[in-house]
Amino acid sequence: MLNNFKKVVFLFCCVSFIVSCTSEIDDLKPINQETSVSVFDNPDSYKSFLAKIYAGISISGQQGPAGNPDLAGLDEGFSNYLRLYWKLQELTTDEAVIGWNDGTIKDLHYQNWTPGNEFIRTMYDRILYQIGLVNEFLRQTSDDNLNERGVDASLREDIQTFRAEARFMRALSYYHALDFYRNIPFTTEADPIGAFLPKQTNAQDLFTYIESELIAIDSELVPAGLNEYGRADQAAGWMLLSKLYLNAEVYLGTGNGRYADARIQAEKVINSNVFSLEPNYEYLFLADNDLSNEIIFPILFDGLYTQAYGGMTFLVHAPVGGSMSPSDFGVSGGWAGVRTTSAFVQKFPGMENSADGRELFYAAGQTLEIENISKFTDGYAIAKYKNVDRSGSAGSDPSGEFPDTDFPLFRLAEAYLIYAEASLPSRGGGGDANTARDYINLLRVRAYGDTSGNISTSDLTEDFILDERARELYWECHRRTDLVRFGKFTTNSIWPWKGNVPGGTTTEAFRNIFPIPTSDLSANPNLKQNPGY
Repeated sequence: MLNNFKKVVFLFCCVSFIVSCTSEIDDLKPINQETSVSVFDNPDSYKSFLAKIYAGISISGQQGPAGNPDLAGLDEGFSNYLRLYWKLQELTTDEAVIGWNDGTIKDLHYQNWTPGNEFIRTMYDRILYQIGLVNEFLRQTSDDNLNERGVDASLREDIQTFRAEARFMRALSYYHALDFYRNIPFTTEADPIGAFLPKQTNAQDLFTYIESELIAIDSELVPAGLNEYGRADQAAGWMLLSKLYLNAEVYLGTGNGRYADARIQAEKVINSNVFSLEPNYEYLFLADNDLSNEIIFPILFDGLYTQAYGGMTFLVHAPVGGSMSPSDFGVSGGWAGVRTTSAFVQKFPGMENSADGRELFYAAGQTLEIENISKFTDGYAIAKYKNVDRSGSAGSDPSGEFPDTDFPLFRLAEAYLIYAEASLPSRGGGGDANTARDYINLLRVRAYGDTSGNISTSDLTEDFILDERARELYWECHRRTDLVRFGKFTTNSIWPWKGNVPGGTTTEAFRNIFPIPTSDLSANPNLKQNPGY
């Protein structure tokens, strides 16, 4: 079913506006064709501008799929927010490798990146641009500006909801910045428009800001399940706050755990009774996954209305190669790039023949071990994301290029997993062990089709939870954050080709955080590099 909000997202991509640069660097240059004042002369533009903010994490320019980018000087597919976010969260881990020779992309899996890595830099730029969009929207919807334009009371009520959603989107990007970089230049709508050098924040202050923003907007967001599909509601806010608390000890240091708070926010989602598990796991990743009642907050894509060479176009095309049939995935051709490692495959009993239905490996013609990282058939492929619907029909784009599949950024299964992890004795987050077990077994009954995969309370350990999160959430942009939280991203674990060694090796602990890009350090003397770089 085509969602109206997807149409709004696309239509506003044809309108440009002034947005102040969050960080004065050469690589981040917004394209400006109309002033914000002229855009907001039209009352309909308030929702359209909000749609542009949502679109900022799915598409990368003023028209789809390319030709008028948001950021001058950057390839639009390369600079897509979700595509970059996925690469930094997945290619750096045991869940994914890529065979292409695009610049320094292989350095992500090798974990030998430098502050000049273009993928790390462009993710940083995209985050700051997204924050700049929100800041400008909040400036233009201030009481003074609304009074000056004579905006009527009925529209103002909607605008207040729009403002809360925009603040959620800014909190989401600041959360990504905190998770990746910790110490970034910080701005809000209170900062001036134009060229200036923002001050650098720190993990403690940024954590506190994100937390305070999410708490402040909770009562202003639409109640859970009542907003348009694709727009943030209270449940999206609870999920983001839960994830922030879950990782508090990583961001703030040992002894600053907030696991009880993570559990409480996850319980809000669960106890809202708005969401339910999708009975068929594979349906969560198909072209009509907007029908699923499990997805709490998606990143929207549509083959006709939100076309991009990043995002889900990348995630559907890039894993298809070798003897795989592109038509099975609803696309015209595969890009033969992304596979997984044997370390991840082995998390499923029986590997490619696992009774766990979440195991979506493609092994025909593929080798388990990767001898040549550039060769697509080295390493099992993953057949998770598809541009076909539940009946097997391809998506709406007749060319087979651009998928309808939405990206499930937050879903109910993760709320269950957060509750279970927070309830571990080692986490000290309270909760009930039997309830935690039951939540996990809901996921495993779906996975196995019966109770044969069920666990007992004694099975709930940190290692089990980490592995279960991998089995349930792989390729959904969780793995790097999870490995860092469990102390297994750099120093305490190995997987194939980590450290640019075929069998893998440990890497330096400072790589738990990405570097501040050299380009921004050179432009802004207020910034200091993260330790180790």
